[in-house]
Amino acid sequence: MTVVAQVLTLDQDETVRLNPDKLGELYRQLGDAGAEDVVCRAIEELAVRLSHCERAWRADNYSELSKCARSLIAIADQIGMTALARVADDVGQALRSDDRSAVAATLYRLIRIGEKSLTAVWDQRDLSL
Repeated sequence: MTVVAQVLTLDQDETVRLNPDKLGELYRQLGDAGAEDVVCRAIEELAVRLSHCERAWRADNYSELSKCARSLIAIADQIGMTALARVADDVGQALRSDDRSAVAATLYRLIRIGEKSLTAVWDQRDLSL
């Protein structure tokens, strides 16, 4: 029997990237109330879709996961969540390559970045949950 002397824990701390110009553009176009409504609905929808992506993956429903990842890209782009949109695209690429390990890894990266991005947008706009 081999005994492991040290266990290495990887800290998966990534910086999320938000495009403040996108949010600023929304606020200029729609005004404060309209933009906050769009941002709030987008954040709510992103949270729902992130959860849906994970459920689709667990059910081995890759066509639904692909559809969900594509929708995340569109919503994230709308409110300036560039990192989230990029990682959602990575999930789609992993699905197209039919690499189950890559799908799992990129999906969980998507979930991590999604959670951090949602928090960052709330913090940046000084909105309260």
